[in-house]
Amino acid sequence: MDLKLHRPQSVCSRTGRSFLAGDAFFSALVRGAGGLERIDVAAEAWEGPPAKAVAWWRSVQPAPGEAGPTLAPVDVLLDALEALEESGADEPLRYLLALQLVRRRVLKMEGGGEEDDGTLVFSCRRRDRDYRVQPVEATDLADPQVATRLTALLWSGDAA
Repeated sequence: MDLKLHRPQSVCSRTGRSFLAGDAFFSALVRGAGGLERIDVAAEAWEGPPAKAVAWWRSVQPAPGEAGPTLAPVDVLLDALEALEESGADEPLRYLLALQLVRRRVLKMEGGGEEDDGTLVFSCRRRDRDYRVQPVEATDLADPQVATRLTALLWSGDAA
């Protein structure tokens, strides 16, 4: 499922204050009557995610004409996925990275996508190989360090 979300607003949805270049703000996807809605809130007005929030993240307002952060190249992300496999550590990060690569249509779940022991199997035509990833509990995914490391892997520039 691909979601169509609007770009960040230039005004805080709580205070009405315009964002200036370099201002930190939070964005949240909130479940509403018409589907998912995006709200942008200045960092100083942020009191945590709204009750019906599905996701939220921190951003910085770019300067006019400034190129925003760019996604890391697919091959770099695949190299990171393989390096995490070899180290045997960071299963939450590896799991989220694999899901991001599915979202970017680089990896695909094969068949039922799961082995008898619960391991998820993703195939990659680009590298002509399969990746086996252990699913991770939601509590392990909530660790802020995992989110910070995933952001650093996925994005370049100030977003990283």
